[in-house]
Amino acid sequence: MSSDRTAPRRGLKLTGLAFAVIAALVVAGGVATRATGKARVKEWTEAQAVPSVSVSQPAAGGAGSTLELPGRIEAYSRAPIHARVSGYLKSWKVDIGTRVKAGQLLAEIEAPDVQQQLLQAKADLASAQANAALAETTARRWQSMLGSDSVSQQEVDEKNGDLKAKRALVNAAQANVERLQATESFTRIVAPFDGVVTARETDVGQLISGSGAGAELFVVSDTSRLRIYVNVPQSYAAGIGAGAAARIDVPERPGKHYEARVEAFSQAVNAATGTTLIQLSVDNAAGELLPGGYATVSFSLPQDTASLRIPASALIFDQGGLRVAVVEDGKVRFRAVAIARDLGKSVDIATGLTAGDQVIETPPDGVAEGDAVHVVGNAPKAAAAAPQGNGNNGKG
Repeated sequence: MSSDRTAPRRGLKLTGLAFAVIAALVVAGGVATRATGKARVKEWTEAQAVPSVSVSQPAAGGAGSTLELPGRIEAYSRAPIHARVSGYLKSWKVDIGTRVKAGQLLAEIEAPDVQQQLLQAKADLASAQANAALAETTARRWQSMLGSDSVSQQEVDEKNGDLKAKRALVNAAQANVERLQATESFTRIVAPFDGVVTARETDVGQLISGSGAGAELFVVSDTSRLRIYVNVPQSYAAGIGAGAAARIDVPERPGKHYEARVEAFSQAVNAATGTTLIQLSVDNAAGELLPGGYATVSFSLPQDTASLRIPASALIFDQGGLRVAVVEDGKVRFRAVAIARDLGKSVDIATGLTAGDQVIETPPDGVAEGDAVHVVGNAPKAAAAAPQGNGNNGKG
């Protein structure tokens, strides 16, 4: 009986001991796993404390670079037509978009006041001519009587003087008639040159002021050639000479380009904008370009092999001035640079860099001289993502 009771007790003890060993092993494994996870997390955290940057080497600048600037298109010749006589518009002959020739009638003004003044001036001229004719006959008669001592020399001189005065009055009356005839001719408004009517600001019956201060009646523009005006920054003006070619693009004709030539410079820099005004001309025989419109003007800049081109995002401008961050032996170094040409997304650097420098394309905020960085592409893969530890492994 005693031996039968001792066997179960011994079995229970062995079973309890086995469970205890197993529990101890589980706890020990959990502690070891947690320690390993903490070490990996610490390693990842330290790796992430070092910023990762992308770098690129400067490229040779200046080759094939272009400068794009906004410009405005204007007619090569543009003439606002104003009235020289007052009256009412009798009729107009052309509307906007009509092509006209030099001297072609555009409109007629009804000016009865001018016509009446002309009639009066002609009557005054006839009266002056009659008086002059009478004075000439009188002077000739008195001159013939001088030989017979019938009249004195003084009286003959007086008659000759009166003749000269009458002739002067004829000349004045004649000039007045010609002036009014010229004024009357301005009742016919004609085109000053071959072109297109780009504006009509009048209509039949409108009161026309001939003082010169009135509104324009028509605008005639020569659009067979166009002028293009563009403001070029001072730093680029020296590289664009007279006769230089440029490409013109307009938004209403995408994909189509027009060739223009530089004609003139303003020979001055606008102090407010730091630009100089350049005038170009472009052929517009097809009439595809419209005066008054917007255009993009592209200049081919001369090659500058001495400069180095980097992304504009690499520039740092702070209390230290204009600088660029480069990577040397895994450390950040700053270089003071000077810009030769700003091309928008990229810049050409004149001084401060060498072709072999590793330029940080987008420097992190707060980066300082001597900071350690990881160059993207060379960083260990283990630092790319945080390791995942299983916390449940530490629980028994």
